[in-house]
Amino acid sequence: MTWHLLDEDLRAYATRTLAAPGLWSTEAHLVACGECRERLAAAATVDLESAIDGGWARLDVALDAPRPGPVERLMITVGVSDHTARLLAATPALRLSWLVAIAVTAALTATVAVFTDPVVFLAVAPLLPLVAVAMSFAPGIDPTHEIAVVTPIRSFRLLLLRCLAVLSATTALSAVASLFIYEYGLRATGWFLPSLALTVLSLLLSPRLGAGPAAVAVGVGWAAVVAATFGDRLVFTVAGQVGVVIVGGIAAVALSRQRGTYDSYHVPNLMRRAS
Repeated sequence: MTWHLLDEDLRAYATRTLAAPGLWSTEAHLVACGECRERLAAAATVDLESAIDGGWARLDVALDAPRPGPVERLMITVGVSDHTARLLAATPALRLSWLVAIAVTAALTATVAVFTDPVVFLAVAPLLPLVAVAMSFAPGIDPTHEIAVVTPIRSFRLLLLRCLAVLSATTALSAVASLFIYEYGLRATGWFLPSLALTVLSLLLSPRLGAGPAAVAVGVGWAAVVAATFGDRLVFTVAGQVGVVIVGGIAAVALSRQRGTYDSYHVPNLMRRAS
């Protein structure tokens, strides 16, 4: 033979990617050329070994990849992206142990309120999402804090997503617990608006005080307001609820205006921890 097949043609023939008419001429040449048949056998062996190595590598990755939990699978089912669902599912306050603790606390508080005063439950229920939200971005509590602050999602957006998930869970648990004081009528839902307002106030103060101290400060302030108005239950009247809405609205506007401070706060904080 005065000519031989190109290496690219042999590899394409071995992987069955060579198209006609090159396929036909290659097969005709292989029938008459022993040297090219030997090269084809060597090329096929190399490609087979590469395919096997690649298959084992993919299998190792699949076996080592963490399996998504029920919360993460639920989020992916409703359209949340994989990486966002992973960050949300890692929120400490969404773990089963924390949700059970919140549910037990809400149930016990509602039970105490039945035998004492419904205001006990109305005063404690807004603090449950406040505690849960504080855990959603606290460096000392969240095991994925370092990953969260460097993920390609703005810290403020991630914080709001986590707060929305936590608020949804705690609100549902508190709503079920409020059924214990159904005799109190519509006033049994008087905890809902304060819980939203306290959460927003906590987020507003977090860049300045930190997630934990901000939650403590807002919680102490809420306890002081409830204690000061305990006799007339002003906070849980229509006028009081309107006042709560106004305070929460002002805090929400201020929070929206300072959303950029979350990115400038969390990243330097991470760098300080790393150093």
